[in-house]
Amino acid sequence: MIEIRDIKKIYFIGIGGIGMSALARYFKFHGKEVSGYDRTETSLTRQLADEGIPVHYNENLGLAPKDAEVIVYTPAVPKNHTELQYYLQNNYTVLKRSDVLGLITKSSFNICVAGTHGKTTITTMVAHVLRHSGYGCNAFLGGIAVNYNSNFWSNEKNVCVVEADEYDRSFLKLSPDIAVITAMDADHLDIYGTEAAVQQAFIDFSGNLKKSGLLITKMGLQKDEELKGERHLRYSLQNDNANTYAKNIKMNHGSYEYDVAQKGWLLEGVVLNMGGMHNIENSVAAIAVAHSLGIEDNKIKKAIEDFKGVKRRFEYIIKKKRLVFVDDYAHHPEELRALISGAKALFPGLRCTVVFQPHLFTRTRDFADGFARSLDLADEVMLLPIYPARELPIEGVTSKIIFSKMENRNKYLMSKEEVLAAMKEKKEGLFITAGAGDVDTLVMPIKKVLDKTN
Repeated sequence: MIEIRDIKKIYFIGIGGIGMSALARYFKFHGKEVSGYDRTETSLTRQLADEGIPVHYNENLGLAPKDAEVIVYTPAVPKNHTELQYYLQNNYTVLKRSDVLGLITKSSFNICVAGTHGKTTITTMVAHVLRHSGYGCNAFLGGIAVNYNSNFWSNEKNVCVVEADEYDRSFLKLSPDIAVITAMDADHLDIYGTEAAVQQAFIDFSGNLKKSGLLITKMGLQKDEELKGERHLRYSLQNDNANTYAKNIKMNHGSYEYDVAQKGWLLEGVVLNMGGMHNIENSVAAIAVAHSLGIEDNKIKKAIEDFKGVKRRFEYIIKKKRLVFVDDYAHHPEELRALISGAKALFPGLRCTVVFQPHLFTRTRDFADGFARSLDLADEVMLLPIYPARELPIEGVTSKIIFSKMENRNKYLMSKEEVLAAMKEKKEGLFITAGAGDVDTLVMPIKKVLDKTN
């Protein structure tokens, strides 16, 4: 296996992916020549180009570098991709993103956050607390930290904070010193087949924990007793049977104040300027990590209060007294349920309108009942067509299968153009855009419309 220090030129196929772009930034930071391909131009690929990383957008062997020592690809890239096939057939060193991340973290102290929900927020919170407090870390995030407008940063301290992705079993390449598991719900069934297989992957991930490492898990996980780790700490939102939990929670127009308790330790007056009760729970996990590292209480509190969130994770686009607009990446029924119920609890006097874009045909097919139940929590739902991502269409699988299962009377199947037209009639309320596809392209147009009408 090639050593990281020996690489001079590296090429990324699918460089616009959130995990891939973090790796590209890592190699650029360390003085390597970096370039890449992606299917479409995005704000993230434009940022990479501005940072000196060339990106092209058509499968073109003429633009693919022939002198790159390492080719990195993401499993989201089709197997028959012209450039990927060229490199495979010509005996280049071709590695998955997870292999490269495994190489980078081989000799570092690693804090790895896994789970089917919440991992991006917790990873970013942990990395932010370590950076803000002066503890220091290298961060490989699955989202854009609003505080730094980046998904990667580097530090001379040999500590890595890594989002551990369960898709394609990528996280099994990691060796955590501290492992966090937030949830083990059924997801990525196109890869795993069954919920039991998903859970087994998380059990295997916990087995990668280094000797005397610390396992931090959400209380009440299925198969909790099968998880590995000599030191095991369980966290909860408010259940005082957990090792660490929040209490005395007070709400204040989109922010929270609360205490975090652990046996023999109490952190009083924590302020979180981020919506959603699930984000208080996420902060409890991040605080548990920081406390285990010996970071001072006051530094933890200051960092959490300064945390501005993650792009597209309960991100406030507009926040006024009678008009609130939140954008979120929620793409699983449980995430959607937490998002809608959390937002409605924070702003109980406002009518809640959700614009939801289902992500993947297989996920829509497998979880249509759950999506319908979660969307029924809203007062009004605008349902967009499925975003296919890496998948080909499946006969009979459209947004209509969610729509038909919903009991909500105020439900509409709409195009993006129809959503924008409908928003022109809105004067006040709680508006949410949700999904993992390209629904985020609606965010600024909706903001303009709402600003104009108000």
